[in-house]
Amino acid sequence: MFEFLGYGILWAALGAAVAVFLPGVGSACGVGIVGEGAAGVIAEDPDKFGKLVILQAIPGTQGIYGLLFGFLILVKLGFPGQMADVSLGTGLALFASAMPVAMVCFLSAIYQAKVCLAGVNILVKKPDELGKAITLAAMVETYAILSLLASVLIWLTINVTPPAAAATAGA
Repeated sequence: MFEFLGYGILWAALGAAVAVFLPGVGSACGVGIVGEGAAGVIAEDPDKFGKLVILQAIPGTQGIYGLLFGFLILVKLGFPGQMADVSLGTGLALFASAMPVAMVCFLSAIYQAKVCLAGVNILVKKPDELGKAITLAAMVETYAILSLLASVLIWLTINVTPPAAAATAGA
């Protein structure tokens, strides 16, 4: 009934999808959280828009990291073009390689949004303190970058035979 679970390509593609989906959702939520807080400030003082939009954009970076890693998995599989026929073990390894970036970036985008929202509050009282607000948000960003690094290092250890090489080896 569940024979399809034995296909490595399924697990690899699922890893790419999760790497894109979870950080994307986290970033969308994070950007929305900061945007809600910033909108109230802009209604009172439109001159603060430029500084506030910077804080709003910061939680969106995790979605970019997830998208990047999703593409790395697809490229390893032979995209664009003929996809490699990967073993179940290789597919599961590619799926596992996506977990650090998927999980950490999902959570860090939301927690970074909370820090950026606190930065919005800083700018309400002290408009010249944008640098401090960004620095606080960058502390959370560090862990998103480390998770991307961990995923890439795992990804680098996984060998996938390109479709053309597999056809040549079988001939």
